[in-house]
Formats: sequence, structure tokens, C-alpha cells
Amino acid sequence: MTKESYRPRPVVAVAGATGAQGGAAARTLLDQGFRVRALTRTPDSPAARALRVLGAEVHGADFDDSGTLEAALKGADALFAMSTPFGTGTGPETEVRQGIRLLEAARGVGHIVFTSAAHADRGTGVPHFDSKYRIEQHLRGLGVPWTILGPAAFMDNHTSEWTLAGLREGRFALPMPADRPLALVSARDIGAFAAQVVARPGEFAGRRIDIASDRLTCPQIAEVLSGVCGRPLVFERLPLARVEAFSADLAAMFRYFTEAGLDVDVEALRRDFPETGWQRFGTWAATQAWQLG
Repeated sequence: MTKESYRPRPVVAVAGATGAQGGAAARTLLDQGFRVRALTRTPDSPAARALRVLGAEVHGADFDDSGTLEAALKGADALFAMSTPFGTGTGPETEVRQGIRLLEAARGVGHIVFTSAAHADRGTGVPHFDSKYRIEQHLRGLGVPWTILGPAAFMDNHTSEWTLAGLREGRFALPMPADRPLALVSARDIGAFAAQVVARPGEFAGRRIDIASDRLTCPQIAEVLSGVCGRPLVFERLPLARVEAFSADLAAMFRYFTEAGLDVDVEALRRDFPETGWQRFGTWAATQAWQLG
């Protein structure tokens, strides 16, 4: 190979790289030969160390510190950006502030892929959807090529202790009617699709795409989980008031899921983007370690 023909591999910065979405994106990008710069507040965490072993550069970056963000993003060819209102000391306003600060620090980056939420651009009234849409609007005016992904409900949330506690008692509980399908996507598929966008920026620039890989009713979810967990499970519709007592934001989300629903075209995504390897819920569930005791 001559010096003239050598092309360095693109550098992709990944925000939230030690979390579910960011971690999935970082691992897929590494598998595909990209140089990954993992941005995290916890560069010494086990998740960060695991990314180093896989070949990522790990950079300490604080979404409340523009200096650390600018240093971590310097020279990056693309950015996988995400935001969250959940966590200690956070909320929708904090999410917007931190998300915009990340985007401002990324003005010199060649392409930004931002993961928002399905239907966040539809005036849902869900606080953490609306906050993501405010970040989307800022991104559109930034003057940097962008793509926005809107993931549906996360399959991975069903491995939380909230769900597991119910499964141990023989029930799968959500505040949803039994006949309302729920659009679902795994963190792995979010990362895989984001890597596809990074690899072909010209094809995806300026597009907003809601993504999901399956649609199931809650009784169907319970049936799948019964099979993979090896125990009979029944669906129980949880009163929305119980969710409201825990989080008004999540209650608003489930109210929207119930009344409007998420109309993501799963089959079109499978047809148009087969490289993602979209996971059906049963395929995803069979790969999880269900700690039911």
C-alpha cells in the first residue's frame, strides 16, 4: 500500500458509551473496523475497561463541562449522540441543557447521529419525549450533517428489577390494555442501525427515522417470556396510578402508548435495512440471562 493510497479509519465518538445504547453502538462500530472514541463520565468503570479491551479509546467527558466534551470530540469524523432525563439529579430540563451542550461541542464533527424517541416529533406531551424533540430542533439548526433515530420501547427494559420481580411471582405487568400492540426494539439493534448510518452518511443525512423490530401485545410478550424463562406467566394490567406514583413522566408515556400507540413500520425497516439483523422479541429474549431464582 502506498502512502498516497492509505486512508485512516474514521473516528466515531460515542456518547454514553458505558450505557445500553452507547455501548451497543460502540461494540458494533468496533466490530466494523471503525476507531471508536468512547465518551463517559466513568472512564474507570468496568464497562469502560471492557471497551478498552475491545480496542476503544476511552475519554472522560462530562455533559456539564464543555471543555471535556470539546477535547473528547476533537478530530472525530462522526458522533453517536444520546441524552437521558433519568438518573441522579437529572430531568427533562437537565437533559435539554446537556444535550445541547454536547451538540455545540460537536460543531466540527462531520456527521451527528442522535437517538431520540419514536414519535418525539409528534407533540406527545410525554416530558422525556418533548425534551428530546427540543434537542432535535437544535441539531437541525446546527449546520452539521445529521440523522435522527427514534427508537420505540426498549426490549432491554424487561430485564429490569421491576419486571423481574413480577416474573418471579408468575406475572408480566405493564399499564397497557391487553389488545394494544407495543412497538419494541433492542439496544443491540439501535447500535447496529446507528453503525449503518455512520458507514453510509450520505444515504441518511437529513433523515429522521423511527425504528422498531417487533410489535407485540402484552399477553404475547408474556407468552414469549414464559417459554424462555421456563415457567407459566400471565399478563396483568398494572393500574396507571401505580406508575404515576413512581414517575409522572413514565405514566405519561404509557398513557400515550395506550391512547395513540407507536405506529412504527417494522416490516418496512426489515425490508429496507436487512443489514441491521433486526431481532424479534423472542430472539432477543432467548439471549438474556433471566435471574428468577
